[in-house]
Amino acid sequence: MINEVETFAELISTNAASGIVFNDNVTEEQNLQALSAAAFINNVHIYKLNPANELEFFASYNKTGQAPVRAMFGQTEKLATPTFGADALEYMMPVTLEGDRVGYTYIRASIDALNKLTLNTILITCSVLLLALMLSFLLTLRLQRSVTHPIEELVYLVQQISHQKEYSSRAKASSLKELDILGSAFNDMLATIQQHIERQELAEEEYRRLNLSLEEKVGQRTTALKEANKELIQTLEKLHQFQRQIVQNEKMASLGDMVAGVAHEVNTPIGLGVTASTMMLDRLTQLQKDFENKNLKASALAKFLKEGEENLNIIYRNLNRAAELISSFKQVAVDQTSENARAFAFKQLMDEILLSMRPKLKKLPHDIQLHCDPNLTIESKAGPINQIMINLIMNSVIHGFEFMEKGQIDIWVEMQGNNKLSIRYVDNGKGIPEHLCKRIFDPFVTTKRGQGGSGLGMHLVYNLVTQALNGSITVTSEEGHGVEFQILFPVRMLEHSDIAKSS
Repeated sequence: MINEVETFAELISTNAASGIVFNDNVTEEQNLQALSAAAFINNVHIYKLNPANELEFFASYNKTGQAPVRAMFGQTEKLATPTFGADALEYMMPVTLEGDRVGYTYIRASIDALNKLTLNTILITCSVLLLALMLSFLLTLRLQRSVTHPIEELVYLVQQISHQKEYSSRAKASSLKELDILGSAFNDMLATIQQHIERQELAEEEYRRLNLSLEEKVGQRTTALKEANKELIQTLEKLHQFQRQIVQNEKMASLGDMVAGVAHEVNTPIGLGVTASTMMLDRLTQLQKDFENKNLKASALAKFLKEGEENLNIIYRNLNRAAELISSFKQVAVDQTSENARAFAFKQLMDEILLSMRPKLKKLPHDIQLHCDPNLTIESKAGPINQIMINLIMNSVIHGFEFMEKGQIDIWVEMQGNNKLSIRYVDNGKGIPEHLCKRIFDPFVTTKRGQGGSGLGMHLVYNLVTQALNGSITVTSEEGHGVEFQILFPVRMLEHSDIAKSS
């Protein structure tokens, strides 16, 4: 639009130059009537310079139905460039003849067409945006369906299996990697359950078959048993003499093996469970062979029952320990815990924590000093405190005291007022680099990446302090000068009278 206005102004100025020189304004106004073909031009003024170098009105053009506008004598500099107003575009161009300025041309053009173009552009843009939003909504629904449909199928399969006990069903493969992994694990679990049920059915069938033939076998063995009765009585008399000693030795040996195994294989409890279950299968196979070969003795059956009980206890403890380790490793939100508060002496709790860590710390020359009033008794959640202190101590041992011959840990515990407990944990290790100190409580921050470090220990400590205990924790450290943790959380301090009432 600016280009068109400038072009018309130049044409009008060129035509008006001769009219101004010859002072023929009549002819010039007749020429200006040709502008009626340009619908967007509302008003045109031609001014001439008099001998006093002042502007005078020379000729004008007003579009039909358009009101005249006032003279623009003082706007030559302001309108030297096309200027948009509220409803029009105004422009003044000098009229020159052979290099001399003889006057000015003023054009006022309507911007209605421009406004309509702008409105159409806005409407088109809004329409395209609305269409894009509708397409995005439809695509979102389609994507949501592609994600939720496999989940709905898996949920339906789980419900069907839980009601009908049909363990031969299998989950279908999914295009989503995570759901496909979940489906594969679910299918493996179903296969394991189905195999277990089949083995159980076979065992029950074998048991029924043995019961049917038991009377016949008893009759066949009655004579042999009578002949061996005297020998068995003598053997049993000897066995009774050593029975207590043997049972006690087996208990002590089993307890020793279990303690040594847990201390040595604390990171691989599932392996112990597998070993114990394999041993049970071997003993069961041997027992079945002895039973089929008619060599089964009461002492062997008693020994099997005893060993079976011990091995099942080992399997349970190790699988439970494995579940706890996995839960501790994955636990990044402490609100999953539901431990209730209880009353305890803090120094006694710390002694129990250090005693439980003795297998890990006894081979290390590090010194741990607890500065705490032995009579300090509080009511709080002992479980989170236990896990916090274990994580802090192991963090110092693994990271802070690395390549150190002997490390020192000091733990100061005291009450602040009557309802807050302060724990100040200080070690003299190698400290934390500044770039890690700012992110020490973030998940997966570790200096042992690829060496067994998960980076969840301090994040778990932070969650336990802030969420389980409703407290706060801060860290201060310089590389090479150890680390200090300040923990503050609300507790209820108990007097001896309160402890007696609660007990």
